[in-house]
Amino acid sequence: MTARTIKGRDATRGDVLTVHYDSKYILSVERKHDPNASDLPVLAPGFVDAQVNGYLGLDVNGPDADSSVIQGITEELARIGVTTWVPTIVTASEEAIIHALTCVEKARNEDARVRDAIPSVHVEGPFISDRDGPRGVHDASQVRAIDPEEVRRWGAISRIGVVTVSPHWSDASKGIQEICAMGIRVSIGHTHATAAEVLGAIDAGASLSTHLGNGIAAMIPRHPNAIWTQLADDRVTCGLIADGHHLPPETIEVMLRAKGPRGAFLVSDMTAIAGKPPGRYATPVGGSVDLDEHGRLSHVGTEFLAGAAASLPDGLRYVLRSTSVGLGQALKLVTENPARTLPGARPGLGTLQPGAPADMVLVSDSGSVLEVLRSGPRMKNAGR
Repeated sequence: MTARTIKGRDATRGDVLTVHYDSKYILSVERKHDPNASDLPVLAPGFVDAQVNGYLGLDVNGPDADSSVIQGITEELARIGVTTWVPTIVTASEEAIIHALTCVEKARNEDARVRDAIPSVHVEGPFISDRDGPRGVHDASQVRAIDPEEVRRWGAISRIGVVTVSPHWSDASKGIQEICAMGIRVSIGHTHATAAEVLGAIDAGASLSTHLGNGIAAMIPRHPNAIWTQLADDRVTCGLIADGHHLPPETIEVMLRAKGPRGAFLVSDMTAIAGKPPGRYATPVGGSVDLDEHGRLSHVGTEFLAGAAASLPDGLRYVLRSTSVGLGQALKLVTENPARTLPGARPGLGTLQPGAPADMVLVSDSGSVLEVLRSGPRMKNAGR
């Protein structure tokens, strides 16, 4: 294979990075101090979005979804710099969940680029809160207690990487232990569990938080509560939605400080409405939803958010302009940190090191994606 080269600036140290790569992997990385490197764009790994329900009208959860939907989302996300993503299947009947899983697996089998882009699947529910508020817009009629045997049946269809549960259910700890024993990571989310129940879930093996600060009642005790417990425990890595609607900037700031440089990552939680103009839409994720001119996606007639309409690169830029986090650390929130949470991830994913996937982006100091390199070809003017 012919080796190629890309050059850019290291976001943290300012050095010039020269990366040699082939059609699959990074071969070598040279680092050189250059006082004039500020003229170069920043070179970073391709972005990793661990929670995507859909994009640009393509819906992972749609009843008419097929492998072409998964292939289409993969291609469209790559254009904006997201070269790895996790299809996220929401609360539904087992039949509907298996349909979505079958679509994902068929797409992975049909196209090596899709297989590289999708390490595993996140099933967000159906083992979540049955209460209005923490349940969000998940279908109340399909919420059910934690069932490891159902999860085992999913795993026979496709690689399950993460399952979101609420640990309020009886025997939650036992169910969580059984799911973790399958090599699946359990994430706490959409919950009305007490702090003690959350701690019990962590002790049982739960190691992630699904969009922390959302999927919870609007009014909770000052302390203890489920948010404090997850923030305080270093065994838990927290996903955060930074679209300007799910969390205010000071909350993101505090959560990132609490979790430290490795303990949090950004997700988009995009639905198929993302990328569309403002208006009212029908979607399997949230039913009838309104997208306003500010990008807020909500269930019609309520204040409940119905997923997000902003992309992961949008979230990166929001963090940069709204918090004290610098570009180097912000990039880790969309590359190395989420990659570390994903079962099935390719070795070195989210890093610039020999043997890592040859997925890279050139970005501006404000976080805008200027160019995308996905396992070989370079995609210019890709930012959306």
